[in-house]
Amino acid sequence: MKSTLASLLLGLAVVFPSLAAERAPNIVIIYADDLGYGDISCNGATKIKTPNIDRLAREGRRFTDAHATSATCTPSRFALLTGVYPWRRSDAKILPGNAPLLIAPGTVTVPALLQKAGYATGVVGKWHLGLGDGKLDWNSDIKPGPLEIGFNYAFLVPATGDRVPCVYVENHRVVALDPRDPIAVSYGKPIGNEPTGKDHPELLKYKFSHGHDMTIVNGISRIGYMSGGKTARWVDEDMADVLTKHATGFIEQHRAQPFFLYFATQDIHVPRMPHSRFEGKSGLGRRGDVILQFDWCVGEVLATLDRLGLAENTLVILSSDNGPVVDDGYHDGSVENLNGHTPAGALRGGKYSAFEAGTRVPLILRWPARVQPSVSSALISQLDFLASFAAMVGRPLPAGAGRDSRDASAALVGNDAKGRDYVVEQAVNDRLGVRTAGWKYIEPGPGPAKNNFTNTELGNSPAPQLYDLKQDIGETKNVAGAHPGKIGELKALLAQAKGA
Repeated sequence: MKSTLASLLLGLAVVFPSLAAERAPNIVIIYADDLGYGDISCNGATKIKTPNIDRLAREGRRFTDAHATSATCTPSRFALLTGVYPWRRSDAKILPGNAPLLIAPGTVTVPALLQKAGYATGVVGKWHLGLGDGKLDWNSDIKPGPLEIGFNYAFLVPATGDRVPCVYVENHRVVALDPRDPIAVSYGKPIGNEPTGKDHPELLKYKFSHGHDMTIVNGISRIGYMSGGKTARWVDEDMADVLTKHATGFIEQHRAQPFFLYFATQDIHVPRMPHSRFEGKSGLGRRGDVILQFDWCVGEVLATLDRLGLAENTLVILSSDNGPVVDDGYHDGSVENLNGHTPAGALRGGKYSAFEAGTRVPLILRWPARVQPSVSSALISQLDFLASFAAMVGRPLPAGAGRDSRDASAALVGNDAKGRDYVVEQAVNDRLGVRTAGWKYIEPGPGPAKNNFTNTELGNSPAPQLYDLKQDIGETKNVAGAHPGKIGELKALLAQAKGA
């Protein structure tokens, strides 16, 4: 361990010379689910206040042009951890709750890289990257999983809050499972005799709007069928408290050594079931209430760092896996109670979409020891966390690792105001777009204009689309016909990315 830390500090001396005599920075990623660019008050929201997120922005660097790789969850999470565009993989899609592990053991991931650099590594919260090898028994050891790709500790929501199994997994085992009541999971035909939302809507706390009509757990019908595991099932209203307790507990346990925490919250994803402390407090319905709850989670992490004297040398990153959606499967009152709130701000589209709101997400970075409070318009991609962290801790990426990840540390914590030359954005139907500093190109292709369930504009068109974002941030006017040269330039960038 001593030699590992010595190598780490030597590497830091090269990238940040004045860090040679200091401990490597702790790294905490707080990853929201479906949080839109306009959902936080430091990004301009006026109908809701997010004071803890605002504090993070006030004390750190707020980015106005930062992107998840994809407009949906599993692909963005895959890219963040591996540094590889998910559209390169045919299986990097929104996964069912019984999917096998998407990231192969032995892959160079963010946690694996930092683990080798002497960090304690932990993941708490939503996983949704698959578990096991395709023959998973939820009543036995659940592996491979996070521990096989670089994490020392894991406390997971296995898939999503609206998918079975509705249990927590700690390391390799379901938490609080009674072996006399084994779990069975199916994403095909019904199993057991559990009531479903489709057959028993009278049992629901609120009704589903589309899909989400299968096994009822805690008064909410889910995607998929589940039987057994009664003592292990979560209570949705307590989930934020449970996950935050484990996240702050990981910080407490590892305060004496460099640590990396990937804290992936359930909020603000459906089902939106805020704790009673937040219920009805936003004035924007359940969706607003869980934004307040997420902000509280952020505050608890910051308070823990303060209490332990770790804030100064901890790099905290807050972001989201994709843009916002309001009705995503439940009649939870969120549509009716928007009250003038615009989750995407001035952007067009949202979750699932090829338009900007699908992937342009909040991104705030705070590292008091190294980063001055500021606002940056640099073009940033979560894809680059792997290479950037490698540079920060002096661990060169092995050949072939992080195929698409680039060192953006200067843009994240230094003086680079430009960031990436371009980013590729992926919509739910694998429609790709490419962004430069001021232009956006969306490749042509078939598909509906809107998602009929979520009412989201998907950005599909049989014709090429080009938007001048410096003049038209809302992508209201397709100027492809007026700029054939720009279309050719951006098509070439997209072809370059595909062939890289």
